[in-house]
Order: sequence, then C-alpha cells, then structure tokens
Amino acid sequence: MQREPSEGSAKSAGEALRARSRAGAARCREERTRITGQPTVANAAELVDPLIERFASGEIDAVYVIYSKFNSALSTPPTSQLVLPVTPPEHKGPQPDYILMPSAEVILTQLLPSYVRNSLYRALVENEAGFQSAQRTAMKNATDNAGDMLNVLRRTFNRARQAQITQEIAEIVGGSAALEG
Repeated sequence: MQREPSEGSAKSAGEALRARSRAGAARCREERTRITGQPTVANAAELVDPLIERFASGEIDAVYVIYSKFNSALSTPPTSQLVLPVTPPEHKGPQPDYILMPSAEVILTQLLPSYVRNSLYRALVENEAGFQSAQRTAMKNATDNAGDMLNVLRRTFNRARQAQITQEIAEIVGGSAALEG
C-alpha cells in the first residue's frame, strides 16, 4: 500500500533547480550550488546519504534525481530518475529460488544505499560531461569565429594596402607624365 505523496519539496544541487524553485516550480528546502570539478562518489554520498536517512524514517516519500543526461555533444536532455523507492524489475516467467547467504534483507540493506549513491554519482558525471562538452563546443565556435574575423581583417588590410600601392603608382606615372610633357 502506497501512501499519498505530501506537498513536493526539493533539495537543489545546482543552479537550474534553484532557479525553478524561486519561480515556484518546486519548494526548495536545501540547496547546493557551484558543484564543480570532477565528481566523486564521496560528493554523491555527501548529497544523498541524508536523503536516504530521511526516506528511511518516512520524512520524505521519494527521491528523484534530475540532471542533464549526456547523449552526445549536441544532446543533453533534462532527465528525471526515481531512485527511491527502488522498484524491482518485472520478471516474466517463473522466478528462480536462490539460496542467499547472508539473507536477501541483509544484502538489500547493504546494496540499496550503494545503488542510490551510484545513481546520483552517474547523474553528476553525466551533468559534468554535458557541461564540458558544451564548454568545448563554445570554445571551438569562438576559435572558428576568431579565425573568420582574422580572415576578414586580413582581406580588408590587403585591399587597403593594394589601394595605397595603386594610388602611389598612379602618382608616380602622373608625375612622370608631367615631367615629360
């Protein structure tokens, strides 16, 4: 039996969700911004461990991770993933009966926090990959634009120099004709 979800709130770990919460899209209880550099599992654990505790105590109903999924350099769509509660995959056909040592409950108690941490870690890594890709694309575009501007300036300089040389030749020819005439 699933209880009705309570009023939504969010723990923001980045500027985008922070801006949405200020716009009224979600109420933000906590926020972490300026998460920079190479993400680590320790970063993910620092963010998600308090949420796991609050979920286990019944204080919150669900934990979603919202991030930019890195598909390619040109595609980083926003993605939402439910990480808590964990829903088991549906099995088709008969389920095998495994003997587990230690018990399934003990294994799940150890694995589920690791799964949730790794889900957040994956989101942090994909977000960073999207950021690095966007930054690389922007720098490449800036370099290409600078090259184009340099070519335009070079052509303008050469035209001005050619016009000056043509004018000097015309003056020399005109002066020579005046001396002969």
